[in-house]
Amino acid sequence: MSTTTTEKAKPARPASADAGGIGASTLGVWGTLRRGVQVSPELLDGITLTLLLALAAASGRIVVPIAVQQTIDSGILSAGGPDVRRVVTLVALAVAGLLAGAACSAVVNVRLFRASERGLLALRTRAFRHVHDLSVLTQNTERRGSLVSRVTSDVDTISMFVQWGGIMLLVSLLQLTVATVLMAVYSWQLTILVWLCFLPLLVALRPLQKRVNAAYTAVREQIGAMLGAISEAVVGAETIRAYGVQARTQRKIDRAVRGTRNAMVRAQNTVALVFSSGVLVANLVLAAVVVGGTHLGLAGDLSVGQLLAFLFLVQLFTGPVQMATEVLNELQNAVAGWRRVLAVIETPVSVVDAGPDAPRSPRGPAAVTLRDVGFAYPGGPPVLHGVDLELPARTSVAVVGATGSGKTTIAKLVGRLMDPTSGQVLIDGVDVREIGVANLRERVVMVPQEGFLFDTTLGENIALGLRGVDAPAREVWEPAARDALEELGLGDWLAELPQGLSTPVGQRGESLSAGERQLVALARAYLAGADLLVLDEATSAVDPATEVRIARALRSLTHGRSTLTIAHRLSTAEAADLVVVVDAGHVVEVGSHAELVARGGAYAAMHASWVSQTR
Repeated sequence: MSTTTTEKAKPARPASADAGGIGASTLGVWGTLRRGVQVSPELLDGITLTLLLALAAASGRIVVPIAVQQTIDSGILSAGGPDVRRVVTLVALAVAGLLAGAACSAVVNVRLFRASERGLLALRTRAFRHVHDLSVLTQNTERRGSLVSRVTSDVDTISMFVQWGGIMLLVSLLQLTVATVLMAVYSWQLTILVWLCFLPLLVALRPLQKRVNAAYTAVREQIGAMLGAISEAVVGAETIRAYGVQARTQRKIDRAVRGTRNAMVRAQNTVALVFSSGVLVANLVLAAVVVGGTHLGLAGDLSVGQLLAFLFLVQLFTGPVQMATEVLNELQNAVAGWRRVLAVIETPVSVVDAGPDAPRSPRGPAAVTLRDVGFAYPGGPPVLHGVDLELPARTSVAVVGATGSGKTTIAKLVGRLMDPTSGQVLIDGVDVREIGVANLRERVVMVPQEGFLFDTTLGENIALGLRGVDAPAREVWEPAARDALEELGLGDWLAELPQGLSTPVGQRGESLSAGERQLVALARAYLAGADLLVLDEATSAVDPATEVRIARALRSLTHGRSTLTIAHRLSTAEAADLVVVVDAGHVVEVGSHAELVARGGAYAAMHASWVSQTR
């Protein structure tokens, strides 16, 4: 998915600024909830009407205590004897009130569910898009499975709370308020007694809430680690089998699963402590009200009906308090998940898009300039030191050097997969940070050593290179993919495939060989029609026939275009217009193959060694 933001271009941030990677938000519970609502304002859609309906639903629950009091005091125990008609009328009114309250509660549930789904859709979409906007370096600070869990299972925990716990919390708070007001009408003395009994629990609730919060934060972290370990084992299953380390891998996963179980048990133990406290206090309150109400009744300050009504109201009061422990469970679980999702969204984007208002970089063969470029990976030493390069348009450039010399880093900077720590990378004299990302991707395409293929058909994988088409129909992409393969001289290879363009490639392209996956990547790049190709050579591990096909496709692909190739074999450098030799982060030589061989420097030594090994 390609996304852009409307932020203006900003000065380069040091790469080390991403060293912390994707962390955890430091907001408290209410701060997290407020921030979550700010990020997903759809959660509050129609909240005023929903609150009014919730108030009506809560009011419907107090009909029974009022009906009990009136039925006993003015119906059964009336001065003239039992008034059956009044009793029937009161019962009918109570039933009507209960039905109306139940209807309001159902509407509240539906409205909150719809609003929560809209809000969580926006949250999940925003988090997913932000993950794509993060630089490769930032993404690499967290295991893929754990990162995916932030956008999936963590949002699911929020969904469970908003759609269930949120409803219960809303109705319970209103029920507590209405019950307290009506209790005070019947007996202010007993109302104070009820609140005094619950006061110690309310005082202890904050530190208990912190413990539950910490416990569920640990749960979400353990779940992320478990998903990361499992996904890594699934992706690396072939390597695990090849080296016979199934038992070792299983132990690693078992540790992650046990860690998750232990974290959940600790969290539930903490919640059980809170729940038990709530149940104990609720029972004590009932006992205290019975004793206190009896004394008030004997003193003539409280009728029988009022005492019974008060006991019903106490049940309405203590019910939400006991339910609050379960809601607290869901709340802390949701807050822990919400905090992790917000941490993703609030992770700074180091490769900032210049936005749609940035001047367009005109199409045409691109000239590349690196001006005093330095780079350091997060937490590591500098890997590039003051690199200065001039790569003319329509020039094929080969970058050579030992492993770890900085070749790939240069390629990633030119393709703007990351930004330099210092200095500038320019295309046609314009800093790449001042070019909109969408415009830059039109002009520059990077073909990695191992091109990623999606689990679909060969043709659809090639068609990813089509520009200006969001979801092309088969009648659009099929001829385009076929033409691309023909133009690259790969028609014979396509004819050999059993289902042609409809051939399924499998997960990550595993149904194809490494060389065939590279052919697909080259065809995809051809369709993209970029002005500058950044290629990571990948012909060292392919069979001779496929190598010939790749070489032929590369000649067609690079014709008339500017190319920058990370050369792993010096035969590529021999065919290039310009050779750049990198050693320990420094550009030590630049020139044509013939010039550098004649110069007798580092490249000449590398070439002589390579020639002696290939004889």
